[in-house]
Amino acid sequence: MTQSDQHRFAMQLAQLSRSWRAELDRRLAGLGLSQARWLVLLHLARFEAPPTQRELAQSVGVEGPTLARLLDSLEGQGLVSRHAVPEDRRAKKIELSPQAQPLIEKIEAISTQLRHELFAGIDEEELRRCQQVHARILGNLEKR
Repeated sequence: MTQSDQHRFAMQLAQLSRSWRAELDRRLAGLGLSQARWLVLLHLARFEAPPTQRELAQSVGVEGPTLARLLDSLEGQGLVSRHAVPEDRRAKKIELSPQAQPLIEKIEAISTQLRHELFAGIDEEELRRCQQVHARILGNLEKR
């Protein structure tokens, strides 16, 4: 693969990520959530047990202070709550409130519909090969 091909691939990958997220954000706009907020809710919903604020920040890929502001907002909307961790008084566990569940179900449904549309015409083998390439690139990034 030439440097030009690698550059083109990297640019396409970045554009794909931005465009996918922008389209999902556009479709979720009617729910009254910013991209940052719905992303936090989705990540939070995928944890088996309530994560600490630090674990959630790592999962979402944001700094602690940024997450704290987002959680303040989500808590103000009644969608999450923070609870002290008995063994570490500085840590807080983050829990979804019951009223967040219908919202998360809507986010998931809209997200699933978009995914079905975007993967139209792509067969399993093509997808598997792309996943392998992406996994190797991620592995190379993690070595750094």
